[in-house]
Amino acid sequence: MSNDMIWRDDLDALQFAAENGGNCIVHRRAFRAMLRKPPMQHNCIEFYEQHGAAFETAAKAKINNGGVPEGSNFHLNSRQIRNSLTRWDWQRSCMTNLVNDKTGD
Repeated sequence: MSNDMIWRDDLDALQFAAENGGNCIVHRRAFRAMLRKPPMQHNCIEFYEQHGAAFETAAKAKINNGGVPEGSNFHLNSRQIRNSLTRWDWQRSCMTNLVNDKTGD
């Protein structure tokens, strides 16, 4: 998994290095469909840390499909990331989020 992940306050997005030499950017709102709580910065980073391989797989798929030129930055949406999550990863994430939900959050 890439260790080049940063949070970009100026974009309100997570950014990580992609195989094409550019950066992949995932806006905070894209996490809304993957999290069962508001997509706050720390929740987005935690989700990336748990499922970084899926983010990188989605980025690689987008690059390999010819949609991203060498050295270019690009975005991923929630559907592209969800498609890269294994069924087990997705179920585990949902269960973890349900267990961690607290009354009043």
